[in-house]
Amino acid sequence: MDSKKVRLGIAPIAWTNDDLPELGGENTFEQCVSEMALAGFTGSEVGNKYPKDPAVLKEYLDIRGISICNQWFSSFLASKPYAEVEALFREQLDFLGKMGARVIGPSEQTRSCQGQPLPIFSKKAVFSSEEWKQLTDGMNRLGHVAKEEGFRMAFHHHMGTGVQTIEETERFLNDTNPEYVWLLYDSGHFAFSGEDPVAALRKFIGRVGHVHLKDVRPQTYAEVKKKDLSFLDAVRLGVFTIPGDGSVDFPSIFSILEENDYQGWMVVEAEQDPAKANPFVYAKNARSYIRKHTGL
Repeated sequence: MDSKKVRLGIAPIAWTNDDLPELGGENTFEQCVSEMALAGFTGSEVGNKYPKDPAVLKEYLDIRGISICNQWFSSFLASKPYAEVEALFREQLDFLGKMGARVIGPSEQTRSCQGQPLPIFSKKAVFSSEEWKQLTDGMNRLGHVAKEEGFRMAFHHHMGTGVQTIEETERFLNDTNPEYVWLLYDSGHFAFSGEDPVAALRKFIGRVGHVHLKDVRPQTYAEVKKKDLSFLDAVRLGVFTIPGDGSVDFPSIFSILEENDYQGWMVVEAEQDPAKANPFVYAKNARSYIRKHTGL
């Protein structure tokens, strides 16, 4: 891959989990960003321990050679007034703009069981036709706002939400404007959903605006599915891991991205219990694996 076109980042969720703050509660922000840099990454998404003041955060990151590349945004377009969601969206765009980022990653959280102690497979959100239209119309409007502000809005399909499967993702992309709405492709969430992440990337590559590299441990996944556990329990058990440590075919994923001239960030996002999976060790291993298979 061409390092002028593709940059590598890593998410702080391996050091401190946003949904489960007790996982990595002992790890400091300073330790997290220092270890990211030492492992060889130049980009980061935003974690719950990051300073909220852009000037303060930028100072910490600049001396470590790290840039903010994206931030999660919880949207509730299917259940809240659009104006309320847009106001919060604009606030986040303002913060990201001051950090020099150019991607924002919304995920629709209406009735999501992602952060709830609910079975992830049997209790996932399913939207009515009215909710679906509110979602897609709202995303088109948010995407237009983002584009006007110089951003790429990349929608994050996610376990436990109304846009989880390949079928739901395809419907979502068909019902939104490609001029305003991109896809945040996440290999781990398609794999966890029981889909083929390689086939998903091949199908959606024309809309991919941001990439999360996440692997899945097949034995843990089988246990989670058999017992219909929650997303939180799955993370605690270690269903996710770094590229090359699970069942996802990353060489094929890298090939599809390169063949289609993908330009943007690839971000390792592998939430685990840091007491079981040392985040610095795993970050270094992920970086070595990516270098071996992409040349980056």
